[in-house]
Amino acid sequence: MDAFPAFFPLADTVVAIAGSGEAAEAKVRLFDGSPATLRRLTGDKALTPSAYEGAVLAFIASEDDSFAMAAAAAARAAHVPVNVVDRPALCDFTTPAVIDRGQVVAAIGTGGASPMLATMLRHDIEARVPEGAGKVAALFASLQDEVRLALPETHRRRAFLRAALTGPAAQAAMRGDQEAAVRLLREALKEDAPGIGRVQFIDARGPADLLTLRAARALAAADVLVCDEAAHADILALARRDAERTGPQTPERLAELAAQGLRVARLITGPAWRSEQARLEAAGVETDVLPIAS
Repeated sequence: MDAFPAFFPLADTVVAIAGSGEAAEAKVRLFDGSPATLRRLTGDKALTPSAYEGAVLAFIASEDDSFAMAAAAAARAAHVPVNVVDRPALCDFTTPAVIDRGQVVAAIGTGGASPMLATMLRHDIEARVPEGAGKVAALFASLQDEVRLALPETHRRRAFLRAALTGPAAQAAMRGDQEAAVRLLREALKEDAPGIGRVQFIDARGPADLLTLRAARALAAADVLVCDEAAHADILALARRDAERTGPQTPERLAELAAQGLRVARLITGPAWRSEQARLEAAGVETDVLPIAS
């Protein structure tokens, strides 16, 4: 990862846009519908640091190299991160191709190397993100504290939210019926019971493109990764970054983790897993075997 993606909250903020012309107007359109206040700067005003004070981001758009350099220096003097259109060397950050669904925002960046590639990928992904996704995010944001209070254990909360995302509450939010969505989510929260943990054996010899979709989803949902030493790096990269990671454990320890309601991804590269699975099943632990695609 050559650049770290980050999302700046825009409520009660100022974004400065210096310059004129189509490139500047494109930056203005980028913030359509956002709660940010746009500060337009042109001419000599764009060349003074005081014009950028209080802004969280600054965009410079001009065909004039000297103007772009001076405006970028002024913004930096005010300690504001700068993006200069078509001049990567002058940028503190690059502008990604954005998919905007309200509270759901996806961004594809190439570090300024190929904006056209980012745009092409955005079109591909945009078709898969439903228009109502932002309303679903708003629903979960509105009850975030209630869910956290009711389910303080991270793995239980994650399991509840995973199920709720495809449940009646999310469907109501997608339709725009937020009142029903809130009621349904609260009902589901009251009825929630501790989930049953399981151990999922996943062939981790790699490469990643041999994994089935089900195995990839299991990796993404796992609370704990128990990995053979030879587990392929590309397989590990598909798992959540915040999942706990350990080396091989005894079947008794795997059973303990499952008894806590945790989803355990057992990443295997040799035949020893068969005895592990047999002992787990004898102990009443639910297991899955997720082989590579044939």
